[in-house]
Amino acid sequence: MKLATYKDGSRDGQLVVVSRDLGTAHYATGIASKLQQVLDDWNFLSPQLQDLYDQLNAGRARHAFPFDPQQCMAPLPRAYQWADGSAYINHVELVRKARNSEVPATFYTDPLMYQGGSDDFIGSCDDVVVPSEAMGIDFEAEIAVVTGDVKMGASPEQALDGIRLVMLANDVSLRNLIPAELAKGFGFFQAKPATAFSPVAVTLDELGDAWDHGRLNLVVQSTWNGRKVGMCDAGPEMTFHFGQLIAHVAKTRNVRAGSIIGSGTVSNKGVERNGRTEWPRGYSCIAEKRCIETIQDGQPSTEFMKFGDTIRIEVKGPDGASIFGAIDQAIAAPADA
Repeated sequence: MKLATYKDGSRDGQLVVVSRDLGTAHYATGIASKLQQVLDDWNFLSPQLQDLYDQLNAGRARHAFPFDPQQCMAPLPRAYQWADGSAYINHVELVRKARNSEVPATFYTDPLMYQGGSDDFIGSCDDVVVPSEAMGIDFEAEIAVVTGDVKMGASPEQALDGIRLVMLANDVSLRNLIPAELAKGFGFFQAKPATAFSPVAVTLDELGDAWDHGRLNLVVQSTWNGRKVGMCDAGPEMTFHFGQLIAHVAKTRNVRAGSIIGSGTVSNKGVERNGRTEWPRGYSCIAEKRCIETIQDGQPSTEFMKFGDTIRIEVKGPDGASIFGAIDQAIAAPADA
């Protein structure tokens, strides 16, 4: 099934069930009003939502209405936890190669993760508000999952069973703030503003064969200012699958229902052509493009995002239909600027 949260003036919005083709929706009133309620009582409430979903797809839902992504908050508007990984080691390799440093051996055996702010996510069509262009505004196209309860010490296989929903993420980064923050030794903080998520989150059965042991074998499309810059395959080159990422989080603590785990920037390796490495699948963040330029030409030439820029992130199924809906945002200055 597909679930979304509509804006209603409150912090947590109203839960809606969305049809498979993203054409219609129906409030889940009477079953659950918030997505967190469903995650807290998944075994009891999700079958009821599935029944409503089936009715909606069959055209039998009595109070269905046209689905409007503009009315969506993040599917889970605020969460108990947002932990983002760097599951695509190619991304780390490019960053390190661009500055002539080696990737530590442990990066290939132990996931790299950071804990982001989870009190204020933004909707798929909401503006990305940033105080200054000088901060180095970047998008990051990612896959994310929402979990149920996962016990401390869970194995990667056990952690996979804790995945409830899958969605897309734009993990906005302020690149020019990162070096000073990392130099302090505690990791990202101000360099990671509010994250955006796709209009809908979907259960694993909606993904069919594309969901393969914690990996999503589909292409993540990134379109910057109307120009498609990334067609990156999210599956085969994901070094750590979602079970491994969740198990990493659960190594020393319980993971509770309503936690969101991100994949990190979806990244694909380059290919050798005529003695030169090229990246035909493009990129899922500008920082990676700048690393590629540094490797190829000795210095970056692509600038970060400016106010008024747009970014669209989407995944389509084999039939060409959008699965999660699109993250479709503009970069904006604060209203009082």
